[in-house]
Amino acid sequence: MVMGTDFPARAIIDLSALEKNLNQLRKCDSNVSAMAIVKANAYGHGGVQIARAALEFGVKWFGVAQLAEAIELRAGLTGFPQARIFTWIFSPDADLETAIKADLDIAVSNPETLLRLVSAARAVGKTARVHLTIDTGMGREGALPDKLSPLLSAAQLASDEGTVEIVGIWSHLARADEVGAGQDATLRQLSRFGQSCKAAEQRGFTRLIRHLSASSGLLWYPQAHFDLARYGIAMYGLTPNPARATTASLQLTPIMRLEADLISVKRIPAGHPVSYGGTWVAPRDTYIGIVPLGYADGIDRHASGKIWVAANGQKYPQVGRICMDQFMVDLGNTPDGQPPLNPGETVRLWGDGSQGEPTADDWAGAADTINYTIVTALNSRVPRIYI
Repeated sequence: MVMGTDFPARAIIDLSALEKNLNQLRKCDSNVSAMAIVKANAYGHGGVQIARAALEFGVKWFGVAQLAEAIELRAGLTGFPQARIFTWIFSPDADLETAIKADLDIAVSNPETLLRLVSAARAVGKTARVHLTIDTGMGREGALPDKLSPLLSAAQLASDEGTVEIVGIWSHLARADEVGAGQDATLRQLSRFGQSCKAAEQRGFTRLIRHLSASSGLLWYPQAHFDLARYGIAMYGLTPNPARATTASLQLTPIMRLEADLISVKRIPAGHPVSYGGTWVAPRDTYIGIVPLGYADGIDRHASGKIWVAANGQKYPQVGRICMDQFMVDLGNTPDGQPPLNPGETVRLWGDGSQGEPTADDWAGAADTINYTIVTALNSRVPRIYI
């Protein structure tokens, strides 16, 4: 959905910050190739636009969860045949023929799916590229290491036939952002992944691309880097876990700034309630500003009354419950009685914090969630502007 310039809010996406973050993450291990994860509309930042920019910055691999996303991304990257697009979620009756025609790298967890892929490859007369998925402790898709043999046998047959090329083996770390018990769990996953890679090698798959690390593994587990790392939340300038390391300490820069233009400023008397439920009542005569974004746009209602916006370096608390399409902020007063801000003036909802605005981490703390959900939930009706 494109709302155009009439929409009174926008997400500013700084592509130079994206390049800076990519370069910073490459310092973790210059020998490891980067896969830019652009699933979920690039965590709310714009899938095709981010992928095109990342291509310019030297990235060749891209990852999206849903097969439909992968096909859409391939269409958006027409003219960039060098882009490798990896996908791992699709239904049992998915159109695998179209996936193969789109030249995708496809994750396979079991022999049944591999056989369906073989059939589709025969139908289109094109070899399918496959990454074997291992469940090393996440409990999602993937073959358990001690039950990997049937998948490897099916892979051998398909590979010998030439309908399938087994190009990779991968898994996902469940607790790499944690310390303590999370570290122990990660080391167990590393061991299981190593065992699975060895089992594949013993079956003749000696040149597989191995990938286990997403952002947390890349940042904190050098032994998990292998051949390819999946750059996720960190690429967008956000820490995987602010309790372990802040964005600033990781030398990352948030690439999204969300801002909106006040649609109204009004003075209300002391004792006047604001928003549904009357959860906030003005303690004094004050000016209220109306921000034209709400939970329909992905603004988390759980942050109601616990967050702020900023303008001109000043912070203004959000008051009352966040509504579907708008929320209110307490602007306070000025010595001359004039409103502190006027309709049409811009406030920042989140960004890098340099102008007093909250960060995605601040919103996550207020809403008792994680920064991933804050940026990813931003609705498509909010225009993205790339600078």
